[in-house]
Amino acid sequence: MSVENVDVLIIGAGPSGSVAASYLHKKGLKVKVVEKNLFPRFVIGESLLPRCMDHFEEVELLDCLKKRDYEVKDGARFLRGDEVCNFDFSKKHTKGWDWTWQVPRADFDKTLTDELITRGVDISFEEEVIAVDFNEDGFSETTIKNKLGEQNTVAAKYIIDSSGYGRVLPRLLDLEKSSELLNQSSIFTHVKDINRPEGWEGTRITFDVIDLRTWLWVIPFSNGVTSIGYVGSTEFLESFKGTSSEKLKAMLKLSNYYSERFKSVEFQFKPIEISNYSKSVKQLYGKGYVLTGNSAEFLDPVFSSGVTFATESALLAAKLITKSLQKKTVDWEVEYSDYMKKGVDVFATYVKEWYTGNLQKLFFHKPENPEIKKQICSVLAGYVWDETNPFVKNHHRLVKAVAHVIDMEKEKSE
Repeated sequence: MSVENVDVLIIGAGPSGSVAASYLHKKGLKVKVVEKNLFPRFVIGESLLPRCMDHFEEVELLDCLKKRDYEVKDGARFLRGDEVCNFDFSKKHTKGWDWTWQVPRADFDKTLTDELITRGVDISFEEEVIAVDFNEDGFSETTIKNKLGEQNTVAAKYIIDSSGYGRVLPRLLDLEKSSELLNQSSIFTHVKDINRPEGWEGTRITFDVIDLRTWLWVIPFSNGVTSIGYVGSTEFLESFKGTSSEKLKAMLKLSNYYSERFKSVEFQFKPIEISNYSKSVKQLYGKGYVLTGNSAEFLDPVFSSGVTFATESALLAAKLITKSLQKKTVDWEVEYSDYMKKGVDVFATYVKEWYTGNLQKLFFHKPENPEIKKQICSVLAGYVWDETNPFVKNHHRLVKAVAHVIDMEKEKSE
Protein backbone atom coordinates (compact mmCIF):
# COMPACT_ATOMS: atom_id res chain seq x y z
CA MET A 1 0.00 0.00 0.00
CA SER A 2 1.49 3.33 -1.08
CA VAL A 3 1.89 6.21 1.40
CA GLU A 4 1.53 9.85 0.36
CA ASN A 5 2.83 12.57 2.68
CA VAL A 6 1.07 15.94 2.92
CA ASP A 7 0.85 18.83 5.34
CA VAL A 8 -2.94 18.86 5.45
CA LEU A 9 -5.51 16.30 4.34
CA ILE A 10 -8.96 17.79 3.70
CA ILE A 11 -11.95 15.44 3.66
CA GLY A 12 -14.66 16.85 1.39
CA ALA A 13 -14.51 19.26 -1.56
CA GLY A 14 -17.60 21.37 -0.91
CA PRO A 15 -17.43 25.09 -0.01
CA SER A 16 -15.79 24.35 3.36
CA GLY A 17 -13.07 22.14 1.90
CA SER A 18 -12.54 24.47 -1.04
CA VAL A 19 -12.10 27.57 1.13
CA ALA A 20 -9.65 25.76 3.41
CA ALA A 21 -7.71 24.31 0.46
CA SER A 22 -7.48 27.66 -1.29
CA TYR A 23 -6.07 29.38 1.80
CA LEU A 24 -3.58 26.64 2.64
CA HIS A 25 -2.39 26.26 -0.97
CA LYS A 26 -1.80 29.99 -1.19
CA LYS A 27 0.34 29.74 1.96
CA GLY A 28 2.56 27.16 0.24
CA LEU A 29 1.44 24.12 2.21
CA LYS A 30 1.06 20.72 0.59
CA VAL A 31 -2.66 19.96 0.57
CA LYS A 32 -4.65 16.96 -0.56
CA VAL A 33 -8.44 16.99 -0.85
CA VAL A 34 -10.36 13.70 -1.02
CA GLU A 35 -14.00 13.70 -2.05
CA LYS A 36 -16.29 10.67 -1.96
CA ASN A 37 -18.45 11.83 -4.87
CA LEU A 38 -17.79 12.76 -8.49
CA PHE A 39 -18.62 16.41 -9.20
CA PRO A 40 -21.06 17.75 -10.24
CA ARG A 41 -23.36 16.19 -7.68
CA PHE A 42 -26.56 17.32 -5.99
CA VAL A 43 -26.39 18.58 -2.44
CA ILE A 44 -28.66 20.76 -0.31
CA GLY A 45 -27.65 24.15 1.11
CA GLU A 46 -28.55 26.37 -1.83
CA SER A 47 -29.25 29.66 -0.08
CA LEU A 48 -26.13 31.55 1.01
CA LEU A 49 -25.71 34.42 3.47
CA PRO A 50 -23.78 37.66 2.85
CA ARG A 51 -21.17 36.76 5.50
CA CYS A 52 -19.76 33.92 3.38
CA MET A 53 -18.94 36.38 0.59
CA ASP A 54 -16.18 37.71 2.87
CA HIS A 55 -14.67 34.23 2.95
CA PHE A 56 -14.79 33.61 -0.81
CA GLU A 57 -13.27 37.04 -1.38
CA GLU A 58 -10.43 36.51 1.11
CA VAL A 59 -9.34 33.23 -0.51
CA GLU A 60 -9.73 34.66 -4.03
CA LEU A 61 -12.62 32.44 -5.11
CA LEU A 62 -15.13 35.23 -5.66
CA ASP A 63 -14.26 36.07 -9.28
CA CYS A 64 -14.81 32.56 -10.62
CA LEU A 65 -18.21 32.48 -8.89
CA LYS A 66 -19.30 35.86 -10.23
CA LYS A 67 -18.82 34.58 -13.78
CA ARG A 68 -21.56 31.98 -13.22
CA ASP A 69 -24.32 34.62 -12.99
CA TYR A 70 -26.14 33.04 -10.06
CA GLU A 71 -29.41 34.49 -8.79
CA VAL A 72 -28.68 37.45 -6.52
CA LYS A 73 -30.10 37.19 -3.01
CA ASP A 74 -30.38 40.64 -1.42
CA GLY A 75 -32.77 39.64 1.32
CA ALA A 76 -35.45 37.11 2.22
CA ARG A 77 -39.21 36.99 2.55
CA PHE A 78 -41.27 35.24 5.22
CA LEU A 79 -44.99 34.62 4.75
CA ARG A 80 -47.58 33.49 7.27
CA GLY A 81 -51.10 33.49 5.86
CA ASP A 82 -51.77 37.10 4.87
CA GLU A 83 -48.80 38.39 6.90
CA VAL A 84 -45.54 39.33 5.17
CA CYS A 85 -42.08 40.10 6.53
CA ASN A 86 -39.36 41.21 4.12
CA PHE A 87 -35.71 41.55 5.09
CA ASP A 88 -33.36 43.71 3.02
CA PHE A 89 -29.67 42.96 3.59
CA SER A 90 -28.76 46.58 2.82
CA LYS A 91 -30.72 47.61 5.91
CA LYS A 92 -28.81 45.86 8.67
CA HIS A 93 -26.91 46.82 11.82
CA THR A 94 -23.54 45.35 10.88
CA LYS A 95 -21.42 46.64 8.03
CA GLY A 96 -20.75 43.99 5.43
CA TRP A 97 -22.00 42.47 2.21
CA ASP A 98 -25.53 43.49 1.20
CA TRP A 99 -26.09 40.52 -1.09
CA THR A 100 -25.14 36.96 -1.84
CA TRP A 101 -26.49 34.20 -4.10
CA GLN A 102 -29.08 31.46 -4.46
CA VAL A 103 -27.14 28.64 -6.10
CA PRO A 104 -27.60 25.17 -7.58
CA ARG A 105 -24.90 23.55 -5.51
CA ALA A 106 -23.91 21.00 -8.16
CA ASP A 107 -22.69 23.84 -10.38
CA PHE A 108 -21.48 26.05 -7.52
CA ASP A 109 -19.28 23.43 -5.89
CA LYS A 110 -17.84 22.25 -9.21
CA THR A 111 -16.97 25.85 -10.09
CA LEU A 112 -14.93 26.06 -6.89
CA THR A 113 -13.09 22.77 -7.42
CA ASP A 114 -12.43 23.50 -11.10
CA GLU A 115 -10.79 26.76 -10.10
CA LEU A 116 -8.67 25.08 -7.42
CA ILE A 117 -7.52 22.37 -9.81
CA THR A 118 -6.33 25.02 -12.28
CA ARG A 119 -4.26 26.48 -9.44
CA GLY A 120 -2.62 23.13 -8.79
CA VAL A 121 -4.56 21.93 -5.75
CA ASP A 122 -4.61 18.13 -5.54
CA ILE A 123 -8.27 17.01 -5.45
CA SER A 124 -9.17 13.33 -5.76
CA PHE A 125 -12.80 12.48 -6.51
CA GLU A 126 -14.60 9.20 -5.85
CA GLU A 127 -12.26 8.41 -2.96
CA GLU A 128 -13.60 7.47 0.45
CA VAL A 129 -11.94 7.70 3.86
CA ILE A 130 -12.45 4.34 5.59
CA ALA A 131 -10.05 4.54 8.56
CA VAL A 132 -7.77 6.97 10.33
CA ASP A 133 -5.08 6.51 12.98
CA PHE A 134 -3.42 9.26 15.00
CA ASN A 135 -0.15 8.93 16.89
CA GLU A 136 0.48 10.67 20.21
CA ASP A 137 1.83 13.77 18.42
CA GLY A 138 -1.29 14.16 16.27
CA PHE A 139 0.25 12.93 13.03
CA SER A 140 -2.21 10.77 11.14
CA GLU A 141 -2.34 7.96 8.65
CA THR A 142 -5.61 7.83 6.74
CA THR A 143 -6.74 4.84 4.69
CA ILE A 144 -8.51 5.84 1.50
CA LYS A 145 -10.40 3.58 -0.91
CA ASN A 146 -11.02 4.53 -4.55
CA LYS A 147 -13.94 3.52 -6.79
CA LEU A 148 -12.07 0.37 -7.88
CA GLY A 149 -11.72 -0.77 -4.28
CA GLU A 150 -7.99 -0.05 -4.20
CA GLN A 151 -6.59 1.37 -0.97
CA ASN A 152 -3.80 3.81 -0.26
CA THR A 153 -2.58 5.77 2.76
CA VAL A 154 -2.17 9.50 3.24
CA ALA A 155 0.08 10.67 6.08
CA ALA A 156 -0.74 14.18 7.28
CA LYS A 157 0.25 16.64 9.98
CA TYR A 158 -3.38 17.83 10.18
CA ILE A 159 -6.77 16.66 8.96
CA ILE A 160 -9.63 19.05 8.25
CA ASP A 161 -12.96 17.25 8.15
CA SER A 162 -15.11 19.21 5.70
CA SER A 163 -17.22 16.18 4.80
CA GLY A 164 -20.48 17.94 5.64
CA TYR A 165 -23.40 15.63 6.27
CA GLY A 166 -21.04 12.68 5.66
CA ARG A 167 -19.52 13.49 9.06
CA VAL A 168 -16.51 11.24 8.50
CA LEU A 169 -14.40 11.87 11.61
CA PRO A 170 -17.38 12.13 13.99
CA ARG A 171 -18.30 8.59 12.88
CA LEU A 172 -14.81 7.15 12.90
CA LEU A 173 -13.74 8.78 16.17
CA ASP A 174 -17.02 8.40 18.06
CA LEU A 175 -17.62 12.14 18.32
CA GLU A 176 -21.35 12.12 17.55
CA LYS A 177 -23.67 13.79 20.06
CA SER A 178 -27.43 14.27 20.04
CA SER A 179 -28.62 17.73 19.11
CA GLU A 180 -30.55 19.80 21.65
CA LEU A 181 -32.86 21.06 18.90
CA LEU A 182 -36.28 19.64 18.04
CA ASN A 183 -36.60 16.55 15.87
CA GLN A 184 -37.33 18.16 12.52
CA SER A 185 -37.24 16.51 9.09
CA SER A 186 -37.34 17.71 5.50
CA ILE A 187 -38.37 16.65 2.00
CA PHE A 188 -37.22 18.51 -1.11
CA THR A 189 -36.60 18.49 -4.85
CA HIS A 190 -36.01 20.78 -7.84
CA VAL A 191 -38.61 21.84 -10.41
CA LYS A 192 -38.50 23.55 -13.78
CA ASP A 193 -40.38 26.66 -12.66
CA ILE A 194 -42.67 27.01 -15.71
CA ASN A 195 -45.12 29.28 -13.86
CA ARG A 196 -42.50 31.60 -12.38
CA PRO A 197 -43.73 35.22 -12.29
CA GLU A 198 -41.65 37.95 -13.92
CA GLY A 199 -39.43 40.25 -11.88
CA TRP A 200 -38.87 40.39 -8.15
CA GLU A 201 -41.72 38.05 -7.24
CA GLY A 202 -40.28 35.26 -9.34
CA THR A 203 -36.75 35.45 -7.95
CA ARG A 204 -37.31 36.16 -4.24
CA ILE A 205 -36.31 33.44 -1.79
CA THR A 206 -39.35 32.83 0.39
CA PHE A 207 -40.24 30.88 3.51
CA ASP A 208 -43.97 30.16 3.67
CA VAL A 209 -44.97 29.38 7.26
CA ILE A 210 -47.76 26.80 7.43
CA ASP A 211 -47.82 26.41 11.21
CA LEU A 212 -45.45 26.79 14.16
CA ARG A 213 -43.12 23.96 13.08
CA THR A 214 -43.96 23.55 9.40
CA TRP A 215 -42.76 25.71 6.52
CA LEU A 216 -42.04 25.60 2.80
CA TRP A 217 -38.90 26.95 1.18
CA VAL A 218 -38.86 28.35 -2.35
CA ILE A 219 -35.41 29.14 -3.75
CA PRO A 220 -35.37 30.29 -7.39
CA PHE A 221 -32.15 29.89 -9.42
CA SER A 222 -31.09 31.98 -12.41
CA ASN A 223 -31.30 28.93 -14.72
CA GLY A 224 -35.10 28.70 -14.42
CA VAL A 225 -35.01 25.90 -11.86
CA THR A 226 -36.42 26.37 -8.36
CA SER A 227 -35.63 24.41 -5.21
CA ILE A 228 -38.71 23.60 -3.13
CA GLY A 229 -38.85 21.77 0.16
CA TYR A 230 -40.90 21.29 3.27
CA VAL A 231 -39.62 21.25 6.83
CA GLY A 232 -41.73 20.01 9.70
CA SER A 233 -41.76 17.81 12.74
CA THR A 234 -40.67 14.26 12.00
CA GLU A 235 -44.10 13.03 13.11
CA PHE A 236 -45.86 15.45 10.75
CA LEU A 237 -43.84 14.46 7.71
CA GLU A 238 -44.28 10.79 8.51
CA SER A 239 -48.06 11.27 8.60
CA PHE A 240 -48.07 11.65 4.80
CA LYS A 241 -48.28 8.29 3.05
CA GLY A 242 -47.16 7.05 -0.33
CA THR A 243 -44.02 7.73 -2.37
CA SER A 244 -41.86 10.76 -1.65
CA SER A 245 -43.34 12.42 -4.76
CA GLU A 246 -46.88 11.80 -3.55
CA LYS A 247 -45.98 13.14 -0.11
CA LEU A 248 -44.48 16.39 -1.43
CA LYS A 249 -47.36 16.98 -3.86
CA ALA A 250 -49.82 16.60 -0.98
CA MET A 251 -47.80 19.01 1.17
CA LEU A 252 -47.67 21.63 -1.58
CA LYS A 253 -51.46 21.91 -1.33
CA LEU A 254 -50.94 23.30 2.21
CA SER A 255 -49.46 26.51 0.80
CA ASN A 256 -52.17 28.95 -0.21
CA TYR A 257 -49.52 31.16 -1.74
CA TYR A 258 -47.61 28.58 -3.84
CA SER A 259 -49.96 25.65 -4.46
CA GLU A 260 -51.16 27.06 -7.79
CA ARG A 261 -47.67 27.91 -9.04
CA PHE A 262 -46.30 24.43 -8.42
CA LYS A 263 -49.33 22.16 -8.88
CA SER A 264 -48.53 21.27 -12.52
CA VAL A 265 -44.75 21.18 -12.44
CA GLU A 266 -42.74 17.99 -12.71
CA PHE A 267 -40.11 17.12 -10.13
CA GLN A 268 -36.62 16.95 -11.64
CA PHE A 269 -35.72 14.09 -9.33
CA LYS A 270 -37.42 11.92 -6.76
CA PRO A 271 -37.84 14.09 -3.63
CA ILE A 272 -35.19 13.43 -1.01
CA GLU A 273 -36.20 12.92 2.62
CA ILE A 274 -33.92 13.62 5.59
CA SER A 275 -35.19 12.68 9.05
CA ASN A 276 -34.03 14.32 12.29
CA TYR A 277 -31.44 16.41 10.46
CA SER A 278 -30.00 18.41 13.40
CA LYS A 279 -26.58 17.08 14.45
CA SER A 280 -23.91 17.89 17.01
CA VAL A 281 -20.51 16.65 18.23
CA LYS A 282 -18.69 16.18 21.54
CA GLN A 283 -15.77 18.39 20.44
CA LEU A 284 -14.75 20.48 17.43
CA TYR A 285 -11.06 19.58 17.36
CA GLY A 286 -8.47 17.17 18.70
CA LYS A 287 -4.75 16.59 18.37
CA GLY A 288 -4.13 16.60 14.63
CA TYR A 289 -7.67 17.27 13.41
CA VAL A 290 -10.42 19.88 13.24
CA LEU A 291 -14.08 19.62 12.26
CA THR A 292 -15.69 22.29 10.08
CA GLY A 293 -19.18 23.09 8.86
CA ASN A 294 -21.86 20.41 8.93
CA SER A 295 -19.32 17.76 9.90
CA ALA A 296 -19.31 19.52 13.27
CA GLU A 297 -22.79 20.94 13.73
CA PHE A 298 -25.95 21.20 11.64
CA LEU A 299 -28.73 23.33 13.10
CA ASP A 300 -31.71 23.87 10.83
CA PRO A 301 -32.26 25.18 7.29
CA VAL A 302 -34.72 27.91 8.33
CA PHE A 303 -32.07 30.68 8.29
CA SER A 304 -29.73 29.17 5.67
CA SER A 305 -26.73 29.19 7.99
CA GLY A 306 -25.09 25.98 6.76
CA VAL A 307 -22.68 27.21 4.08
CA THR A 308 -21.73 30.29 6.10
CA PHE A 309 -20.74 28.22 9.14
CA ALA A 310 -18.90 25.87 6.78
CA THR A 311 -16.79 28.61 5.21
CA GLU A 312 -16.31 30.58 8.46
CA SER A 313 -15.00 27.50 10.27
CA ALA A 314 -12.92 26.31 7.32
CA LEU A 315 -11.12 29.61 6.88
CA LEU A 316 -10.44 29.91 10.61
CA ALA A 317 -9.22 26.30 10.79
CA ALA A 318 -6.88 26.87 7.85
CA LYS A 319 -5.45 30.00 9.44
CA LEU A 320 -4.83 28.28 12.77
CA ILE A 321 -3.25 25.23 11.12
CA THR A 322 -0.93 27.52 9.16
CA LYS A 323 -0.02 29.29 12.39
CA SER A 324 0.64 25.96 14.12
CA LEU A 325 2.81 24.63 11.30
CA GLN A 326 4.82 27.85 11.56
CA LYS A 327 5.57 26.75 15.15
CA LYS A 328 3.42 29.51 16.62
CA THR A 329 1.26 28.84 19.66
CA VAL A 330 -2.41 28.12 18.95
CA ASP A 331 -5.05 27.87 21.67
CA TRP A 332 -7.55 25.72 19.81
CA GLU A 333 -10.10 25.91 22.61
CA VAL A 334 -10.21 29.70 22.67
CA GLU A 335 -9.30 30.60 19.09
CA TYR A 336 -11.41 27.94 17.37
CA SER A 337 -13.88 26.11 19.59
CA ASP A 338 -15.02 29.07 21.70
CA TYR A 339 -15.22 31.35 18.68
CA MET A 340 -17.28 28.95 16.55
CA LYS A 341 -19.55 28.07 19.46
CA LYS A 342 -20.40 31.76 19.90
CA GLY A 343 -21.79 31.93 16.39
CA VAL A 344 -23.51 28.55 16.64
CA ASP A 345 -25.12 29.57 19.94
CA VAL A 346 -26.57 32.73 18.40
CA PHE A 347 -28.11 30.89 15.48
CA ALA A 348 -29.26 28.05 17.74
CA THR A 349 -31.16 30.58 19.84
CA TYR A 350 -32.86 31.95 16.73
CA VAL A 351 -33.77 28.45 15.56
CA LYS A 352 -35.19 27.52 18.97
CA GLU A 353 -37.14 30.78 19.27
CA TRP A 354 -38.47 30.38 15.72
CA TYR A 355 -40.09 27.10 16.73
CA THR A 356 -41.36 28.42 20.08
CA GLY A 357 -43.08 31.14 18.08
CA ASN A 358 -41.30 34.01 19.84
CA LEU A 359 -39.19 34.97 16.84
CA GLN A 360 -42.18 34.71 14.52
CA LYS A 361 -43.92 37.29 16.72
CA LEU A 362 -41.03 39.70 16.09
CA PHE A 363 -41.01 39.02 12.35
CA PHE A 364 -44.72 39.59 11.76
CA HIS A 365 -45.45 42.28 14.36
CA LYS A 366 -46.89 45.51 12.99
CA PRO A 367 -45.92 48.28 13.06
CA GLU A 368 -42.31 47.22 12.58
CA ASN A 369 -39.54 48.59 14.78
CA PRO A 370 -36.88 49.66 12.22
CA GLU A 371 -33.94 49.43 14.65
CA ILE A 372 -34.85 45.96 15.91
CA LYS A 373 -35.39 44.81 12.34
CA LYS A 374 -31.92 46.06 11.32
CA GLN A 375 -30.35 44.17 14.21
CA ILE A 376 -32.19 40.95 13.41
CA CYS A 377 -31.34 41.40 9.73
CA SER A 378 -27.63 41.34 10.61
CA VAL A 379 -28.12 37.96 12.25
CA LEU A 380 -29.95 36.66 9.18
CA ALA A 381 -27.08 37.95 7.03
CA GLY A 382 -24.68 35.76 9.03
CA TYR A 383 -22.93 38.44 11.08
CA VAL A 384 -23.43 36.52 14.32
CA TRP A 385 -20.09 37.42 15.91
CA ASP A 386 -20.75 41.18 16.01
CA GLU A 387 -21.36 41.91 19.67
CA THR A 388 -22.13 45.57 18.99
CA ASN A 389 -25.47 44.12 17.90
CA PRO A 390 -27.77 43.70 20.94
CA PHE A 391 -29.54 40.82 19.19
CA VAL A 392 -26.20 39.02 19.06
CA LYS A 393 -24.75 39.98 22.43
CA ASN A 394 -28.00 39.37 24.33
CA HIS A 395 -29.49 36.73 22.06
CA HIS A 396 -30.40 34.34 24.91
CA ARG A 397 -32.86 36.77 26.48
CA LEU A 398 -33.66 39.56 23.99
CA VAL A 399 -35.87 37.61 21.56
CA LYS A 400 -37.92 36.30 24.49
CA ALA A 401 -38.10 39.75 26.08
CA VAL A 402 -39.33 41.54 22.97
CA ALA A 403 -41.85 38.76 22.27
CA HIS A 404 -43.16 39.20 25.83
CA VAL A 405 -43.59 42.97 25.27
CA ILE A 406 -45.52 42.24 22.07
CA ASP A 407 -47.79 39.86 23.98
CA MET A 408 -48.40 42.48 26.67
CA GLU A 409 -49.23 45.15 24.09
CA LYS A 410 -51.67 42.77 22.43
CA GLU A 411 -53.40 42.05 25.74
CA LYS A 412 -53.79 45.79 26.46
CA SER A 413 -55.33 46.44 23.06
CA GLU A 414 -57.92 43.67 23.43
